[in-house]
Formats: sequence, structure tokens, C-alpha cells
Amino acid sequence: MSVPARVSLATLGVADVVRATEFYESLGWRLSPASVPGLVSFFHTAGGLLSLVATDDMTADAGLPTRVPPANPATDFRGTMLAINVESPAAVDEALRTVVQAGATLVRAGSPTEWGGYLGYFTDPDGHLWEITHNPAWPLDDGVPRLP
Repeated sequence: MSVPARVSLATLGVADVVRATEFYESLGWRLSPASVPGLVSFFHTAGGLLSLVATDDMTADAGLPTRVPPANPATDFRGTMLAINVESPAAVDEALRTVVQAGATLVRAGSPTEWGGYLGYFTDPDGHLWEITHNPAWPLDDGVPRLP
């Protein structure tokens, strides 16, 4: 048996599910009615689903030891990044303005890249790193990059 090459669901561990849910809803993301208020929130995206769960609940469910939280959970890098691809550099800048107005922290303003694209970074209120990018070599199908 092989493992399907797909990401069906990405789950972010958050300090406060209600607060994190409000942040993503303020971006205009559609909350699924399958969500359980205060316990787990599911959002529909153009790719897989995004879920928000309390970090402590995630570690307990996985049987992992409780970890010492980072010194600054809002800014310490966790080695994971999520990305949103958009259709233009202007769309990158507009999306970055929107997330900052919703409570995100701007990490890097939109700027041209050495590979011909344009991108910027933000962290959500729990410190999860997101990239908003325009790659002119990657056409979008409903917001998902179509790669060769």
C-alpha cells in the first residue's frame, strides 16, 4: 500500500481556540458547522481543511509529553510555515494589510524575490508563520498552485 500524496487537514495548536477562531473568521474564512465551539474549529480552504485545537489537547491526544512553551510563543519559529498563493503582488500587499488589521504581526513586508516572485510573511496571534506569495510561474487553480 502506498500513502496518498495529499494534505487533507492542517492543524494548528493554539493557546485559545475561541480567540484563534475569531482571528481567522475576521479574515473572511468560512467556519465549518462541524466545528465544536471552544474545542476545535474547522475552516474550508481552497486546498485541504485548516483546524484549530488547543496545543495542550494536541499533545495529550498524541501521547506526547507536555513541552516547555517557547520563550515567546508569538514570535519563536516552530520550523513550520503555511502559505497562501495569490494572483499578483498587489494581492500580496492587500492580504498582508488585511491580516495585520485582524491582529496578525507583520514579519516581512511584501517584496520582490530573487526568483521573480513577490512575497511577505506574517504570524497569526499564536505565532504560526504564514507566507503570502505570488509566483508568476505557478498558475492558480482555485487558489492552489498548479505545478508541472
